[in-house]
Parts: sequence; C-alpha cells; structure tokens
Amino acid sequence: MPTKTKPIETDIPGLGPLKAMPERKSLGQMVYENLRQTIVRGSIAPGTRLVESQIAEAQGISRTPVREAIHKLERERFIERLPHGGFSVLELSREEIVETFGIRSVLEGYAARLAAINHQPGQLKRLKEKIDEFQRLLDTKHLEGLPQVNTEFHDLLYALSNSPRLIRMIDALRDHIYRYRQIILKEAGRARTSNEDHRLILESIRTRDAEGVEQLVREHILRGQQMALNAFESDGFR
Repeated sequence: MPTKTKPIETDIPGLGPLKAMPERKSLGQMVYENLRQTIVRGSIAPGTRLVESQIAEAQGISRTPVREAIHKLERERFIERLPHGGFSVLELSREEIVETFGIRSVLEGYAARLAAINHQPGQLKRLKEKIDEFQRLLDTKHLEGLPQVNTEFHDLLYALSNSPRLIRMIDALRDHIYRYRQIILKEAGRARTSNEDHRLILESIRTRDAEGVEQLVREHILRGQQMALNAFESDGFR
C-alpha cells in the first residue's frame, strides 16, 4: 500500500522567511540548508509531501530556488519522487539502517584508532566534558538535548584522528546519522548505555589502546544499529 503523504505546513520551524544571507551563498543553497535541517531535526516527518509553492510562500521567495533545493535533497536521499508527481520526505527503512550503521562502524572505528595514536596531551579534556554534559542532561531528564551533545562528542573524537579526508567521509553521513541519534536517545535506558560506551572509549584513547578502541567503537555503533532496528520494528519511528 503506498505511503500516505500530507502537505507541508507553512509554519514548520525553520521554514519562515529567509533572513539576509551572505552573497557567497546562492538562494537555492540557503533554501536547501534550511529545508535539510528541518528534515534532519524531525520538524518535517517522514512521508510528508513537499509542495514547492507552499515552501516558496513560507520563505517569501520564488519557486526556482526551492526546486533547486528539492532536487539536491533528492540526490542525497532525504526526499523521494512520488509516482504521480511531487516529492515526500524519505521514509526510514530497515535496509537504510543496516547500511548506514555498517558504514559508520568501519569509518568511525578507524577514526577512533587514529585518535588513540595521534592525540596530544590535554586534547581529551573536551571529550570528558561532553560525557559529563550528556550525563547532566540525562540525570535531569532533558533528553531532547542529548542528540546534539552526542554529536559533539563524536565530532571531537573524529577531529583527534588528524585525518581530514576521513573526517570528510564521516561528515557526508552526518545528517543521516543525526536522524537515528534522535530515535535512539529518546529512551533514557538506551541513552545511558550510549554514555557508558563513551566512557570506555575515552579511557581506551587515553591509554592509546588503538586496537581496543576501534573494537569498542564498532561495537558501540552496531549496538546503536540494533536499538534503531528495534525502534523501527516496534513503531516504525512514529
């Protein structure tokens, strides 16, 4: 049965009139970034139909840059073309979960290995601060802030690899990964397990256990994959 779609609401957060923008960015690029973030942050739900005219009206612009943004989002698999015309936000699937987490486990495991080898004294302090910040949010039940802090922890970890090419490869998956983090970290027990993993990862980097931390990160990510699959199978990410 085809997925039911619904028109996009013009008052979705982030889709109001565009602010003044630097000349170096095209209007289409600005619309693309704005629309992509509303999808990634969950303001536009999977299955939502995207209507060019409504998006253009909400942002106070013509349809041409909106069309440019939509086609770019289609190429990056954030949206899909509908059989009878138009587009909708891509539904997350079991196959996409397995593929995305599998790629992550390899890339991020290697980044952690390099971090254990290449980090300099004093560089691990910020990782510890993110673990503590995550724990404070968890203890005070502010779960909505966990995905962002989790992302910041992982970004700091990648940076310690001292491998710009590897970081760019991981960043190509960044927004897809964020969508899954929001799902995984909605439940306090899963979030607590994630932060305990981070503590073990930090300790292995501190002791320069390159092989051990690579294995820890791979296990951490594949545990996240199973959490995402469980959530998908239980409620379809609704």
